[in-house]
Amino acid sequence: MTKVLVTGGAGFIGSCLTARFLKRGDHVIILDNFSNGFAARLKDSFTNPRFECVRGDIRDETILRKILKDCSMVFHLAANSNARRGVKDTSIDFEQNLVGTRLLLECMKESASCKRIVFTSTSTIYGEARTIPTPESYGPLKPISLYGASKLACEAMISAYSHLFGIKSTILRLANVIGPTSNHGVVYDLTRKLMRRSDRIQVLGDGTQRKSYLYVDDCIEALLIAGALGEHESEVFNVGSSDSIPVTEVLQVIERVFGQRVNGNVDFKDSGEGRGWPGDVREMMLDCSKLKGRGWKVRYDSRAAIETTVTRFLRTNTFEIGSDIRVESLT
Repeated sequence: MTKVLVTGGAGFIGSCLTARFLKRGDHVIILDNFSNGFAARLKDSFTNPRFECVRGDIRDETILRKILKDCSMVFHLAANSNARRGVKDTSIDFEQNLVGTRLLLECMKESASCKRIVFTSTSTIYGEARTIPTPESYGPLKPISLYGASKLACEAMISAYSHLFGIKSTILRLANVIGPTSNHGVVYDLTRKLMRRSDRIQVLGDGTQRKSYLYVDDCIEALLIAGALGEHESEVFNVGSSDSIPVTEVLQVIERVFGQRVNGNVDFKDSGEGRGWPGDVREMMLDCSKLKGRGWKVRYDSRAAIETTVTRFLRTNTFEIGSDIRVESLT
């Protein structure tokens, strides 16, 4: 039985990954400081005897060293997950993403048993790519947000530690991952706005931003495949849907699920050059043929991912998990 550590395990993707590991019989330890994570996402996991939850910070060396003694592999998802936060707090991406990742790698270097890491990076490391779909070989890499910059720095750190200290690593550059327990991003934002008011809605940007949306189940499959790839020192894969759609069409898909229209009463809030906020990449679509060559398949295109997400928001009443239900204490 494999024992894995999932950092950021109470987050949107981390909690889904944890549930999948437990379902297949693995032992899972999660580490989360619950600044962005929510216990409600883990309610089914707490009753499983193969689940351990450690409330702590990725930057706590004592906790990391203790946990890694029992683990054979790390899925490193702990990070500031909201790129927009870095505009107001320019230290958050550096501290939560880069500092935490370096300390984790340092502890893995000293670990006798844990020498395998899967890291969730981001499509924003490409910046305003001129090649669409964008392959892993694209360069130069010029991120336009502090979030993207910090993730790119984490990639470089992982690569260096892998080559110097015998750590095996796989890096996944994720597109916009969505699902019913996510708590930020355009799909969440527009759905919440429509729930509150259907006669008028504000859209960040000019509505022409065009991106890919990946349903969380497809993302989890990619993570599981990545976890099985252990022959190399460090390798990078793109993970995204096979299409892209503009924000105006995202709104249309959500409206269809709701069965109502705002009838053109849309206020566009352009922060400059059509962006939703400073650092917002206007167009993103990834070339994922490399990971597909390893057996990964995408079940949902962007429209289906959005429709499924919003339908499950409404059907399962999970929409508020990301906003109102926080954990107060854990053992």
